[in-house]
Amino acid sequence: MQNPIPKITGSTLKRLKALPYSSAPNPAFIIDTDLLEENAQILQSIKKRTGAKILLAQKAFSCFSTYPILKKYLDGTSSSGYNEAYLANEYFSKENHVYATAYTKKEIKDLAIFADTLIFNSIQQLAMGIEITKGLSAPDLGLRINPEFSTSSVQLYDTCSPNSRLGVIRLDLDNQLKNYPLGFLGSLSGLHFHTLFEENSDALEATAHAFENNFKDIIQQCKWLNFGGGHHITKPDYDIDRLCKTIDYFQNKYSVQVYLEPGEAVALNTGVLNTKVLDVINSYSGLHAILNISATCHMPDILEMPYRPNILNAGLPKEKKYTYQLGGLSCLAGDVIGKYSFDTPIKVDDSLQFIDMSQYTMVKTTTFNGIPLPAICLHSESKGLKTIRTFDYSDYRNRLS
Repeated sequence: MQNPIPKITGSTLKRLKALPYSSAPNPAFIIDTDLLEENAQILQSIKKRTGAKILLAQKAFSCFSTYPILKKYLDGTSSSGYNEAYLANEYFSKENHVYATAYTKKEIKDLAIFADTLIFNSIQQLAMGIEITKGLSAPDLGLRINPEFSTSSVQLYDTCSPNSRLGVIRLDLDNQLKNYPLGFLGSLSGLHFHTLFEENSDALEATAHAFENNFKDIIQQCKWLNFGGGHHITKPDYDIDRLCKTIDYFQNKYSVQVYLEPGEAVALNTGVLNTKVLDVINSYSGLHAILNISATCHMPDILEMPYRPNILNAGLPKEKKYTYQLGGLSCLAGDVIGKYSFDTPIKVDDSLQFIDMSQYTMVKTTTFNGIPLPAICLHSESKGLKTIRTFDYSDYRNRLS
């Protein structure tokens, strides 16, 4: 069953409603860069208060046409592998931190040329990284650990769940270190954990202290700690004071540099997916509308989490007079976005706008069934609407052979 999410309100909602949808491509992702900059300014305020460094997690948001805005406020990027790291090197050009579940030898050699840190997921991979980068001045080497402390209620995103492959638990670390020379961890510059998912700073605080209890002796040898992502810092109810208190505690006690790598928080509530109704079906099961987009192709988190995104000027089922189930273009039976109600009947060619569609959308889109990708647009009050990228048949064809 899909979970509703809180509605956007206030000035943010007013600004999103005022976007020039009639003159925008359809379908299209439209990013309000003024709202994006406001999020970046909130993140910068944490840097100023604590001295922590803030990285853009590209796995959530890689719209590099906005990087000139973000790089004014953030310290760099975190990447989940070679291609993301290369994108950051090409377009962000600040600190470049990389974690991958596993690297090839060639990837380590190539990344060592420009990455600031390489974070490994296992002792074996760390050993390979130490050997390959021996004698190089950069990068720093880190290890992802599993603090074995779950706070997420969504199992799909719980990296501390039983049998998790992400990060090293303390028992395994101690057992595996017996196979390596004494002082093996002397090459280690930092530790990384990433356990949160759309959570407040109380979850970070509890997780960070579980991490400290399990790895205190190794923390004392580190020059940096990476607290990962999943921090909903730019959400209105986020407790920034508690976040800063947690950062200050570790930086003061252990003389380390703390990094945060928010992804969703950077782009939260900044984007809209502009769509159109292609067909309306009056069935015994109710009213159905088929849109020119697809949940599975263009916003797969709707199905993976699952959740029900909000639409401008629409309500919950039966909240307004006319309720429709909205479906996508693909042949997947479950390509259903959810049920929504409207004050008036919706018709073919009506446009609908899904909100909070910047993060985990463009980075996850596919061309399943040959369905076209939405265009990508930027909008600001000073510059108006600009179409950055459109897609056609060649984008589908060139992914195949």
